[in-house]
Amino acid sequence: MSFGANSILDMGRWALFASQVQLQVTGENIANVNTEGYSRRSVLLEEGPYIDYSPGQLGTGVKATEVVRHFDEMVEAMYLGQSALSDMWGNLFEQLKGVENLLNESSGTGVSDALSQYFNSWNEVSQRPDNYGARQTVLNDAATLISTLKQVDNDLSLMQQRVNKEISAQVDEANTLMQEIADLNNEIQVHQVDGQNNANALFDERARKLRSLAELMDIRTIDNGGGNLTVLTEAGQTLVDGESAFSLEFRAATKTKDLRTNSTFDGNVYFDGSDDFEYTIEFVASNAGDPVGQVGSGAGAAQFRVSLDGGVTWLANEDGSERHFSARGYDDRVNVEGLQIWFGSDTDSQGSGTGTFVDGDRFIISPHQGLYWVQNTSHAEEITPQTHFNGEANPQRLTGGSLTALMTFRDSYVGKYRSKLGELAESVIWETNRRHSQGAGLQAFTETEGTYRVDYIDKALASDSAGLAFGDRLQSGSSFMYVYNESTGLLASSAALDFDGNGMIFNPDIHTLEDVRDAFDRTFNGAINATIVNNQLRLEAEEGYTFAFGTDSAGLYAALGLNTFFKGSAPNTMAINEKVSGDLDYLATGHVNGAGEMNTGDNTTALSMYALREEDVTTSTAFEGTTKQSILDYYNGIVGNVGTDVNRAQFNANFYGTLAKDLDERQQQISGVNLDEEMSDLIKYQASYTAAAKLITTADQMLQTVLSLKS
Repeated sequence: MSFGANSILDMGRWALFASQVQLQVTGENIANVNTEGYSRRSVLLEEGPYIDYSPGQLGTGVKATEVVRHFDEMVEAMYLGQSALSDMWGNLFEQLKGVENLLNESSGTGVSDALSQYFNSWNEVSQRPDNYGARQTVLNDAATLISTLKQVDNDLSLMQQRVNKEISAQVDEANTLMQEIADLNNEIQVHQVDGQNNANALFDERARKLRSLAELMDIRTIDNGGGNLTVLTEAGQTLVDGESAFSLEFRAATKTKDLRTNSTFDGNVYFDGSDDFEYTIEFVASNAGDPVGQVGSGAGAAQFRVSLDGGVTWLANEDGSERHFSARGYDDRVNVEGLQIWFGSDTDSQGSGTGTFVDGDRFIISPHQGLYWVQNTSHAEEITPQTHFNGEANPQRLTGGSLTALMTFRDSYVGKYRSKLGELAESVIWETNRRHSQGAGLQAFTETEGTYRVDYIDKALASDSAGLAFGDRLQSGSSFMYVYNESTGLLASSAALDFDGNGMIFNPDIHTLEDVRDAFDRTFNGAINATIVNNQLRLEAEEGYTFAFGTDSAGLYAALGLNTFFKGSAPNTMAINEKVSGDLDYLATGHVNGAGEMNTGDNTTALSMYALREEDVTTSTAFEGTTKQSILDYYNGIVGNVGTDVNRAQFNANFYGTLAKDLDERQQQISGVNLDEEMSDLIKYQASYTAAAKLITTADQMLQTVLSLKS
């Protein structure tokens, strides 16, 4: 190869091209200084090949090899993790502020004020038991309490419904992003040629999509180069695998079974009802791996335990022992928290499941809409975020992003608030009815009907299958009643219900509604006629008689809704008993004294109602266990929990937001466009371009000189 003007021309041409590319890339950087997700680019230059020559090696100039993108993958991976947590806590904080505003007691119209006014009205009527104005005030304040509790519960329910719509929209957005990332992987595979042609714009677009996906859910990536990028959840479910995208589904209530290899049970679990918690059912035996039993109606049926937090804690009895339930068929279905649960065949819910359960057999019931990762048409895995009752998140589910925030808010926060509000309403109903059912108004009864029904009239009232709303609050004890001569008002008889003809007292683990009916007929034969109508007990005085209720240590009258003030068992079913609202004489302010007398000036029951304001009552939830405190303190605890949750969410939002912002700034230091630096480079590359052009001009002049010599 010869050297001279021609080689200098080539050298100038390559230098001119290199400078031109640098100017082009710099111009692109400047133009995209405000483009979100744009990563700064630069041109890699490489010295041309050397040629051995005399007097020594001579270079051939410069070569622009590739346009590279400045981007730190490690920083970005850390950012995606912190961004998901930041978005989760930030979104959760915004949602919780709505609950805090809902339970704001400063307006003087909240639940706390309604409770106080309700108790105060009993104090007022205790001073004037026979005053109908004071009696009506009790009903009015009770109605205000009911409407307030219903409104709060309804507002919380509406929040959950609104969140479900947002979740559905975000699931669609996530599916779109996953498909777009897969499509970008495919495009990158087409355009990327390592060392020659870098698909920088496509890489930027993919990074933007990944950031958007991380705002919705926690993700991590495995980048094997080019378009071979895999996106997974932190728990390991594959969302994108190269050119393939999986999908998410927001499904209605479902159930799944997980049987051990040596289990012979052939059937499935079924349920009726809804709840905000996921139910994990696990069969238990004395020794691990032993057979447990079969589905049955007797005492030998298989036993299972239930967890509402994924198997970390299990439902317990009041004494703290683990609560076990019997595996029943449809006709004996058991009540567990908010659901009726039974076992049937795979094809018929009311059919018979066959075979034997073994220790460790599991069923999972998701009684609400949940999020599922769909691998294919035959396999879907639930990834609905789940918070254990110890406060830790289930690592096998989603743990970050706004989807996690929305679903955690719906279930673990609003679900708990509604559960506690339900327990509050249940306590108000039960404690009021417990006292009222043993009291007396201004007149005796000629007939009354229980407000609580059972599912089965031939099952023990405290059993899980009976279906009595307050069956779990019953205890063994005596239930007294008084019968009067209607014309004279004198006491005709009084006695405790006799359940066997020999003075046997009520036993909730044995006696059924039929037994209660028979006990009334046996004890007050000829004076009171007891019947069962629509699975509720009805009492009618025979002609010439009236009756009143007395001391009831069993809680039987309150549980059946006899002589009670409230009916219902939850905020949305709570109401005043029509017997009382229809006739104020039946508002029990007094009691039947030892002589069997009902005195109009008696205020015993009214005073006990007012005392309830300060008395400790037993409350129980699956996530807090059993506690004893006053009803007002219990509600104030709900408000306090909301405030604590808001503060915690705000702290974590700020904490993870700061970490994410710091990582984003670190990324911007690498990939962001600095105009001062780019303008400096522009001047430098312009000078290089001018110099290269000068080199070409010089080489041209040299050629002209050589050519002129020939002439």
